[in-house]
Amino acid sequence: MHSRFSILPFIIVGILFLLQGYAYNGLSWLALLSDDVFSTVVQTIHYGLFAVAIASLLIIFAGGNRLSKSLRNFFFAFVFIDLFTLLTFDLFLLLDDIRRLFTMFFVDENPRSVILIYIGLVISILPAILFILGMIIGPYRYKVRRTSIEIKHLPASFKGLKIVQISDIHSGSFYNPKAVQRGVDLILQQKADIIVFTGDLVNDDATEMDPYISIFSQLKAPLGVYSILGNHDYGDYVQWPSKEAKAKNLEDLKGVHKKMGWRLLLDEHLYLEKGQDKIGLIGVQNWGKGFHQVGDLAKASAGCEAPVKILLSHDPSHWDAEVITNNKDINLTLSGHTHGAQMGIEWGKLKWSPIQLRYKNWAGLYQNADQYLYINRGFGFLGYPGRLGIWPEITVLELK
Repeated sequence: MHSRFSILPFIIVGILFLLQGYAYNGLSWLALLSDDVFSTVVQTIHYGLFAVAIASLLIIFAGGNRLSKSLRNFFFAFVFIDLFTLLTFDLFLLLDDIRRLFTMFFVDENPRSVILIYIGLVISILPAILFILGMIIGPYRYKVRRTSIEIKHLPASFKGLKIVQISDIHSGSFYNPKAVQRGVDLILQQKADIIVFTGDLVNDDATEMDPYISIFSQLKAPLGVYSILGNHDYGDYVQWPSKEAKAKNLEDLKGVHKKMGWRLLLDEHLYLEKGQDKIGLIGVQNWGKGFHQVGDLAKASAGCEAPVKILLSHDPSHWDAEVITNNKDINLTLSGHTHGAQMGIEWGKLKWSPIQLRYKNWAGLYQNADQYLYINRGFGFLGYPGRLGIWPEITVLELK
């Protein structure tokens, strides 16, 4: 199995050197202008980040397939951080060069703008520091989020039902099993009646779960543990030696769910029963706009006769596209997928993440008439090996 992006580091090397060459012009001018502490610090950060990025690329080259995916993501993160820093600073240099071009005919001396250079330095370096901070404190900073949902016609036996939801484990990104164990311990502390997992167990390969099967097998609940597949579980984002190998990987992944004691729902439904009462639990394969789209909600819900229906569907775009339009008898949909972009701001009523440029509904609870959607921010992480402001989530939902 080979990644589609194996040539990416070579391309990035050239881009980094070009961007650093342009940035050198502004940094050398700053060195001539001032030798104060600020100048020394920002130059050290800029050149230090560049050195770390190049070293990271060399490690990626040398390591090849021997390098684990989690380590590769870690080193690529430093490359991304340096790329972002250089692009931002170079943008301000470009603006300054455009200004100098238009004023060169009117002034004898045309030095760089101190204001633009200093603003460019601050705006480029501050996010870099935050990104690194997110890699240090964010990946395993699990946060329990509690929400109560009032559902009409909820059977008396199910009033106060406690559902714990996790999503987007992405085990191929993990590098600290002890931290993952702390997260699982926190889930168990919630004393759930039922635990649900809403997709993306791995990044690509079923074997990514091998070091973590024993940890997630600890998840138990009186009414059971139920799961569905997410877009990454189908192995679509890497090249396989054959269609048969890809199909076998999916079957192996289904076997992992079974080995952990999780009931994987594949376009089907079942009933949760307490006494004489029951509610329907429906699970679909992935259905999302722009992603793997194989889920069949009509098939999954056919014949489901219950006063309350809960749907597990990985991608929240499914709710807008099919649930609230054609399936108004589904009371609650539980999704994941977005990760909340793994970075953003959530402070009181202020809630922002770059992911909302792609998804109208991206984290937390949403309502349309009597139908609800809850989007879990994800238990793991993908790509960027960190989180900043949008922490890994364990959701506790109480039905009323």
